[in-house]
Amino acid sequence: MKGRLTTLLLGAALLFATTGCTPGEEQTVIKLGHGMDVTHPVHRAMVFMAERVAEKSNGQMRVDIYPSEQLGTERQCLELLQIGSLDMTKVSSSVMESFSPLYKVFGLPYVFENDAHRFDVLEGEIGKRILLSSEPAWLRGITYYDAGSRSFYTADRPIRTPEDLEGLKIRTQESPVAIAMVNQLGGAATPISFGELYTALQQGVVDGAENNPPSFHTTRHYELCDYYSLDRHTSPPDVLLGSTHLWERLTEQERQWLQEAADESAQYQKKLWAEATEEAMKTVKEAGVEIIEPDIDAFVEAVQPLYEQYRQEQPAVYDVFQEIRNMNRYAEATDGAESTADDN
Repeated sequence: MKGRLTTLLLGAALLFATTGCTPGEEQTVIKLGHGMDVTHPVHRAMVFMAERVAEKSNGQMRVDIYPSEQLGTERQCLELLQIGSLDMTKVSSSVMESFSPLYKVFGLPYVFENDAHRFDVLEGEIGKRILLSSEPAWLRGITYYDAGSRSFYTADRPIRTPEDLEGLKIRTQESPVAIAMVNQLGGAATPISFGELYTALQQGVVDGAENNPPSFHTTRHYELCDYYSLDRHTSPPDVLLGSTHLWERLTEQERQWLQEAADESAQYQKKLWAEATEEAMKTVKEAGVEIIEPDIDAFVEAVQPLYEQYRQEQPAVYDVFQEIRNMNRYAEATDGAESTADDN
């Protein structure tokens, strides 16, 4: 109740402070708030999007960006979108699992064969369908931003096989899919706020975590974890969201300008993310972190029961998983398992 009241007060203050334009001016202003700092590839992509919106609309539209939680936390920004006090924000697709079950498919391990396959899915019909699936919650997906692939990093024990995770407390996101995956691999999933993770690693509350290379680097978790095992188990993208209240008030032309600019920014962000990943890997290697390339097939085999669980308990998510899998060679790789798992 207290959190909801805080969000409402934030919304009222935001509405009071940023509504409208100067008298006689006809300009559509879009407010975008998020929690990342201004050096992050996603923020830089959003700036690019704002520039393209202004160019496409010849100044009729303006996107004002508020980074670094200026307008509230990730959760507060989502709630502000739902009540129409904020227009746009960015979250991980893992967060969207609470608003649309279809987003859970991105948290399933090894759903994508490689980056090319991943982008084919995100930029194709399946990806667009998932973006629109959260509209009943007043959240419309606009585009995806690349967040790379997540891998395990640990303080005292290298992860070369799934068995090496046995008994280790691994920090995960507040995602039922991520928790189930780590537990299935033999670890003890331990959801902890990302902002508290450095201290948790330092104090031994957890033995490790899992994330993409830029996050491992920028958080300086590599100072505490000597091993980075590139098992690349999941690749949940970031999602640029718009409030359905925003979408309803935009004209068809304005929607087109915004969508085109967002899609262009996603392509630009891919390049920024690739550069950030390369820099991150270089830095952590120079810092003495051991980079491990484990046998991926062993991890794929270990998570097979998780697919069966989703087939039985969440058939809608499983159906989308099958659609994605049928686009890649993992359909062949798991055919043998299907005979024992009764169609994974």
